Amino acid sequence: MKIQLPNKSGELTAYSLTGQPILGTPLTKDSTRVVYSAAHVVADPFSDSASMGLPCIDWDKTMAFRHHLADLGLGIAEAMDTAQRGMELDWSQSLDLIRRTKADLPDALVANGCGTDHLADTEAHSLEDVRRAYLEQVEAIQNAGGRIILMASRALARAANRAEDYISIYNDVLAACDEPVILHWLGDMFDPALAGYWGADSFEDALPTVLEIIATNEAKVDGIKISLLDASKEITMRQQLPTTVRMYTGDDFNYPELIGGDGDAFSHALLGIFDPLANHAASAILALNTGDAAKFRAILDPTVPLARHIFCAPTRHYKTGVVFLAWLNGHQDHFKMLGGSEAMRALPYFVDCFKLADECGALSNPDLACKRMGHLLKLYGV
Repeated sequence: MKIQLPNKSGELTAYSLTGQPILGTPLTKDSTRVVYSAAHVVADPFSDSASMGLPCIDWDKTMAFRHHLADLGLGIAEAMDTAQRGMELDWSQSLDLIRRTKADLPDALVANGCGTDHLADTEAHSLEDVRRAYLEQVEAIQNAGGRIILMASRALARAANRAEDYISIYNDVLAACDEPVILHWLGDMFDPALAGYWGADSFEDALPTVLEIIATNEAKVDGIKISLLDASKEITMRQQLPTTVRMYTGDDFNYPELIGGDGDAFSHALLGIFDPLANHAASAILALNTGDAAKFRAILDPTVPLARHIFCAPTRHYKTGVVFLAWLNGHQDHFKMLGGSEAMRALPYFVDCFKLADECGALSNPDLACKRMGHLLKLYGV
């Protein structure tokens, strides 16, 4: 199968598709790794809510994608940054999403983003404001029957002056959680407003603070997801965690080696890249369950160039690539995102996404993908 694609100068050249689609085999519940896919939301292009500054969600397609993930045996990390949380998806809509997922998939493995994003970024807030905001979202999610991913807080990053401020807030919030939670250490490459989180500018200085919070609240911490795009930092922290606390890799650059691990030293997964690579994730972990580490790497290693491209700088716009691939693969009928985020990448980015997805078998229906890529090129006047 061939398609005419533009090069960096806009000249059309023939591209031949060569990839073999990975269709995915469902994971069993006794998997050796706990695997969450951070799921995106689908915008409703027929809604006029956007003109009033409100999120406009296609709930049918949004929920259908979550069924796709659950059918593959993957956990769902709900209302996270992949769903444009804190960018275009506000707390009210996030809570609606959390409740809908619980109602639609009551038996699925789901953890839900809990933060302070209903506090306005433009206003100054005290530590007490941050504490109350976290506790408000904890209560709402737990009342909905949901488990919690305790997300990093922009408001806390502004209000805190030292490590002790973070320790105080996290101790109080974890005390209010009914079940063990997943902590989230999100690097400033994903959100520049989180620079200096934990009261330190460097990983080495921040690490003791996070480890102290975990040690003090070990019974309340299921695990921690770190999204720093640095395998060595993740391994360093993983080696120092209590045996009861899981490391969930959030490293969308180095996930095969981190999940594969070395003997008993490995990471579980909570990844945005496992949204477009859900089929790969399920099939690879299934191979790992049978002890076939070589097959695990053979499935996931070829996906890394695609992942690194999707998450290229500015990293916070990775959602655009995720939704683009969902459209190419037929999970939604259009390439429209909340807040017009489909415009956050240039055309060459999408062309390379298409090629790299083909090469690693991430185009589940190549014929449909080619037709839709052709539609996009026409939209750009190619």
